[in-house]
Order: sequence, then C-alpha cells, then structure tokens
Amino acid sequence: MQWRSIVVGLLVLRVLLNCAVWLVFGLGPSWGFDFPIKFTFNLHKIELLQDGERATVKTNAWSHDMYDNRNPQAKTCSKISGSSPNKSYLSFFQEGRDEYERKYSSFPDALKVKMRGMARDMFYFGYDNYMKFAFPEDELNPIACEGRGPDVLNPSNININDVLGNYSLTLIDALDTLLILGNVTEFHRAVKLVIDTVSFDKDSTVQVFEANIRILGSLISAHILLTDPRHPFGDIALKDYDNELLHLAHDLAVRLLPAFENTSTGIPYPRVNLKKGVPPDSINETCTAGAGSLLVEFGILSRLIGDSTFEWVARRAVKALWNLRSNETGLLGNVVNIQTGQWVGKQSGLGAGMDSFYEYLLKSYILFGENEDYRMFSAAYKSIQIHLRRGREACNEGDGDPPLYVNVNMFNGQIMNTWIDSLQAFFPGLQVLNGDVENAICLHAFYYAIWKRFGALPERYNWQLQAPDVLFYPLRPELVESTYLLYQATKNPFYLHVGMDILESLEKNTKVRCGYATLHHVVDKSKEDRMESFFLSETCKYLYLLFDEDNPLHKSESKYIFTTEGHVVPIDQRFREKSWEEQFPCEEPNNELPANISNCERIPEERRYGLPLKSVYMRQIDHMVGLS
Repeated sequence: MQWRSIVVGLLVLRVLLNCAVWLVFGLGPSWGFDFPIKFTFNLHKIELLQDGERATVKTNAWSHDMYDNRNPQAKTCSKISGSSPNKSYLSFFQEGRDEYERKYSSFPDALKVKMRGMARDMFYFGYDNYMKFAFPEDELNPIACEGRGPDVLNPSNININDVLGNYSLTLIDALDTLLILGNVTEFHRAVKLVIDTVSFDKDSTVQVFEANIRILGSLISAHILLTDPRHPFGDIALKDYDNELLHLAHDLAVRLLPAFENTSTGIPYPRVNLKKGVPPDSINETCTAGAGSLLVEFGILSRLIGDSTFEWVARRAVKALWNLRSNETGLLGNVVNIQTGQWVGKQSGLGAGMDSFYEYLLKSYILFGENEDYRMFSAAYKSIQIHLRRGREACNEGDGDPPLYVNVNMFNGQIMNTWIDSLQAFFPGLQVLNGDVENAICLHAFYYAIWKRFGALPERYNWQLQAPDVLFYPLRPELVESTYLLYQATKNPFYLHVGMDILESLEKNTKVRCGYATLHHVVDKSKEDRMESFFLSETCKYLYLLFDEDNPLHKSESKYIFTTEGHVVPIDQRFREKSWEEQFPCEEPNNELPANISNCERIPEERRYGLPLKSVYMRQIDHMVGLS
C-alpha cells in the first residue's frame, strides 16, 4: 500500500505545481503589469508530432500545425473558432486607436535628448567601471566590482572560456561605441591601450566565432574608422598610427586559421588555442552560425590586406554548409559534424546556432556584391517563410494567430518544440534590411510584447504556454537592434517609445553597484555577477543611436552596416574589389551568362583564390614570424 500512497502523493504534487505555473506566469490572474498588448495565442493542450508527413494544407492557427493530419483523433486541442474577429496589431492596444495615437504618435525632442543622455550615461557607467575595476581582464563582474578572465581551473567551462581569451575583451569590443558617442579623446586613449597592452600570443582556447565577431570585427572596424579619408566622425586621425589595429587583426586571424585545417568538409573546428592550434581533444561538432558567420570579418580583412586566404576559408565553410541543406525543404540544421557532414542537430530555426548564418548571407552580399551570397539568402528566406512561419498570411489582417517563426525539423518541416529564444529577436532587423518591413513590424511586436510583460526577454519563451522556459537575460541587444533598424526604416515614434521602455527597464532591473548585471530570473529579477562585452558594444550603442538623430553615422553621405556584434563598417567600393584577381584576370565576356553573373564566378576557386590553404597558412605563419 505504501507505493500507492507515494503515487497518489506525486499526482497531487504535480497538480499543485501545474496550478502554480498557471498562476505565476500570467496564465491565471494578472501580476499587475499594465500591458496593453494582448496576443490571441491558443492555450490548448498540445502533443508534439512524431516523425510523419507534413500536412499539405496549412491553417492559420499554430496549434493546427502541431499534429499529424493522418490521425485526427489524436488531436487534443479544441477546434479554434472560425468566427474569431479579425485583429491587427493596433487592436492589441486595448484602449483603441485613439489612445494609441495619443501615446505613441509623437515623441518630444526634449524627451529624445533625455533618453539619449540616459543611454550615454548607461554606457559610461559600465565602461568606466570596467576600466576602473576590471581592465586589463576581459569582463567586469559588476556586483563584486572586479575583473573576470578565463576559467583556468575549469577548462570545460565553455560558457566563460569560449568568450574570454585574456585579451581585454570588453575594451576592444567597445572601441567604435566610443566614437559613435563622439568621445574622440577616449577613443584614442583606448586604441593606444589596445596597441600597447594586447597580445594574442596566449595559451587560451577560445571559440572561433566569438573571437571573430567580438575581437577581429572590432579591430577591423576601429582601423577603418581611424583611416577612413571621409572622416564621418570628424578629424579623428591618430598621430603616428601605423595600422597597428590591422596588424593585430591579421595576427588573430592567422591564429584562427588552424580551425580550418584537417576538416574533410571545409567546415571549421569550433575552437582553437591561440598559441597551439586546435586542441587534441577538440570535438567534431559545430553549430551552423558558428561556422557560417565568419565571412564578413574575414572577407573585409582579406580585401584590406590583399590576401585571399581568410575570405577563401570563410566562404568555403559557408558553401559547405549550404550544400548540406535538405533537398526537400531547403533548410539547414543547427549542429553538424565537420568530418562526416552529417547533421547532429536537425532543428531549423532563427535563434541560437543559426541566427547569424542567415544574417551574414545578406550582409556579405551588401558588402562584397557577390551574387552567389544573395542567391543563397533569397533561397533561405523563401524556405523560412514556407516552413518556419506559422499564423495568418497577412500581418495585420485576417483570421488566426499573429505570425510566428517556430523551430522545425529540417527534413520535413514538422514543429520540434514550442519555444523561441531571445536571439530570434534579431530577425525583424534582418527583414528590414531585406525590405520586408511589414513582416518586420509584425514580428517585432511579438518580442516587444514579451519584453513588456517581464521587463526583459527570457532566454527561451514557450509560445504555447505563454511562459518562460529558460529564465535568464544576459543583457542581449537583439530586440534593441531591431527596434533601431525599424525606426530608421519607418521613422515611426512608436519605436522611440519602445526604446525608452527598454532603456528604463534596464536601468531599473539590471543596474548594480559597478555596472549592469545579467538577470538570472526575469520574473523575480534576481541577478548574476556578469556584464558581457556585447552590452557596451551593441545594447548601449543601438539605444544611443536610436535617440541620436544627428549622429554622424546618420548624416554621413557614406553608408554603413553593422556586423553581428554591432561593429560599424562602411559599404565601400574597395570591398567590392579583389586585388588578388589581378593575378588571375577575368576571361573575355561570355554572352551565355546572365547579365548579373560575372565570368569571375565561373573561374575555379583554386585560380581565383590562389594557393591551397595549407601552403597559404604556412606562408602566413612565416610572415608573422618575420614581423616579430
């Protein structure tokens, strides 16, 4: 009889826990947040699909896509009423259109100045305390007011060691933000500190992706801004500057090159030791974003120094991943074996493990003008719309749920889980760059609704239960980035209000004694003692630019784009040129090719990009030895 009592007790406990979750995460009585946006999500019980054929008829309700139509009796959700009223996103503001117009149709100049000042102060509170308490270590622990470097006692702590390489990460990552804030004096001081104190000759094992976007990208950006003859930020030339940042970037890139060696697919290893190369115990699995988001930084470096090596290895990795996409759906998975080319993770989505892969297909095309990059992006975007997008066809009208992009199986398009992660909030910004502004507006509203509810974006949010699955928020910038880009595209004051809301939430919920801290729990607002470098390089930067209409970046005749780490690079004709092609000039025009495809695209890569990788890599090592 004892086991029966235990079973009964466990069942009672489960019922109580379910009730608690129902109440705590807003599915029952309100916590008291006065949030006017209300989504018409369906809260019916769901069961995830087992492997099976994808339904041939799509409905406008997400829950309908969760089930195998071959067995309708297995569905456990109620039928959704076909008579539900049409709703636009404006109707989510319960007060009605007049109240919406009153609240969001304007944003006074004085308030804009105040918010710009708040964003500037937020940056300096984090930056100054990093310089005071943490430099030259990589990050600031804002609660303890001390520095943080790699976890040398626990090499397996990749949450820390993938990012921190003992190379003053936060200072380097923040360089161009100083310039955007107009502080040329501190920018010069920071550049000199980097030149005088930073070395990559360290016994540090770091993630190739993180070192590329945070360190390499920032060094390249700062170098370009220092030497740009158009001087968009005024006269910022640094006396006696001799391309030292570019030399540092080159040195780091050379130390990352071993990741591309001894991989049968051309997809790089995820980690390298900056002094010793790929660790002997390195795993053969990497994520799609990590391996496929190197082309912007590596490509710019190649074109700045006239050496094709870096662009070649990055582009080869992108093509290798692209060629592994599903023949049925056109989708890619999120984790791949670099030796076999087999997909270890078959989830296809827009968040962690995949986000910047899509982003860099488009941004590489914008920067380098390679038609192949845009062809890949267009095909990927089409597959995303077909297989990941759920909800009604139109954003602001029609029956059914508002549009949402879900995580699916790359081979059949079936939904794999019911959560989205905060990194997906970058996608509205990418849609803006692609000219799909209406859908960007629609998707952005979904993430802003979550932010309004919690004062932050939980790392994972269960869209079926309307509750967080993973509760921390590490000061990520993605929603701010999309807000900024949508404002630039629409000039709708609503996005200034969104920015103000985000800025005030950060100030209220994350500010601590010496900086801004990661939220451990978005509901109770408990904190973790970490301020990641992207808070200064992205979150504060986008907030400041949102409210700074007269920033030189906005007034310059030149056009700029942001890397995935928020570093500024110009859209420049010199990045459309490959000096190495002078050695292998294009053949005579081929009239059989479409007008938008150059003959150079048909020249074998070995000719276009020069020497094989191994010999080029050895040449780079010899060159760096010569420099020393």
